[in-house]
Amino acid sequence: MKVFVIGISGAVGGLLAEELTGRGDVVSGLVRRDDQRAALASRHIEARVGDIGVMTADQLVPLLSGFDAVVYSAGSNGGSRAVTDAVDGEGVVRTLEAAGRAGVTRFVLVSVLPEAGRELHLDDDHEHYFAVKKLTDVAVSLSDLDWLVLRPSMLVDRPGTGRVALGPAQPHDEIPREDVAATLAELLHEPRIRRQVLELNAGETPTALAVRARIR
Repeated sequence: MKVFVIGISGAVGGLLAEELTGRGDVVSGLVRRDDQRAALASRHIEARVGDIGVMTADQLVPLLSGFDAVVYSAGSNGGSRAVTDAVDGEGVVRTLEAAGRAGVTRFVLVSVLPEAGRELHLDDDHEHYFAVKKLTDVAVSLSDLDWLVLRPSMLVDRPGTGRVALGPAQPHDEIPREDVAATLAELLHEPRIRRQVLELNAGETPTALAVRARIR
């Protein structure tokens, strides 16, 4: 499988690249700086340099052509509204359009649990972040592609456990980034799981079994 990862230099994107290359997949992605591209090249992963916040669909089409799947794992993490709109909103929509035009059939969006900020008295920028994330999920769900939206709980840097809870609704808690990447890799390799919004949390079910349980 050939997979292009938007946000491959991020924590989850980088871990996903390792998971996929370990399976023998061909992985590429988009980074913002040459030093990030060089770091990935040292791990035998090719990347292209560009800013997803400003790139047009026309610019993205040639980058995505020839790939089987696109994973969008870039995010502003609740920064300024302008960055949120560009990366978490417009960037996703443009990439979705470009994927369709490039002949990519599979599109996976790493989103966020909608309850993540409830009762935390967030500032306006973070409230805007969650609103944009929700609207982007809707845009992806209306696509003609074989899409998936994965909403992980709060990401933490603890070692993965290999056990998760995956389904249409999960409580907001914590999950290691390694487990998110492993779940993404399993989902990418299960084409029967398509056009679903899935929430992901730490759990007790082995990752592969949790993914297979979502086949319908």
